[in-house]
Parts: sequence; C-alpha cells; structure tokens
Amino acid sequence: MIKEDILAKEFTRLVDLYYPKIGKLLDGCYVKVITSYWGRPKKRLRYIGIYCCEEMLPYIETKKNIFREIAENMGLAQVVFLNSSRLLRDPMSKLKHADPRLWFDLHLLEV
Repeated sequence: MIKEDILAKEFTRLVDLYYPKIGKLLDGCYVKVITSYWGRPKKRLRYIGIYCCEEMLPYIETKKNIFREIAENMGLAQVVFLNSSRLLRDPMSKLKHADPRLWFDLHLLEV
C-alpha cells in the first residue's frame, strides 16, 4: 500500500473516530490524498480530495471546517471537494487513462 493510500485511510479513520455522524457521510465518497508540486523551488504539497456525487456534495461541504481541521492536524495542506458526476461526464477528462482505479471507483459512487 502506498503512502497516500495510508494517509487517506487514516484521515477517514480519524473522521469516524471523532465525528461518527460525519464519518457516515464519507461512506458515500471516495477519499484520496493528492500530491502536487508548487512554487520555486518546487515544494511538495499533499491535500485531501473528497470525491462525491452531485447530490452528496452540499452535505459534505457544510462540514468543511471539520475536514480541514483534521487534515491540518495530519500535516496536510488543505481539503478540496470534487464533483465526481461532473468529472465522469467531462469528455475532455483524461482520468480514465491517467488513473483507471480512481475512474472505476468514481463510477461505483454513481450507482
């Protein structure tokens, strides 16, 4: 298991531990640690990406302060919320080829 997967599972575990009701919201989402490089010299930033279907997104976004607090305590830069429905319907998206596992998991959210 790679480090990002471990961090994503730990984030989900901490949400479940300290905020069980909010943790139930994450059951319908895909949580992933996203790594990007920014600035000069390039600095590695890790943040939590929470992928949700369009109907679930408003409920998740209302709890953003809690998610951000947990992410910051884990040493992660931020939390972003992504609409998986829109991402899957985007004809210009290269997600299917770039990350087939994520693409498949997002389809499972839509069912």
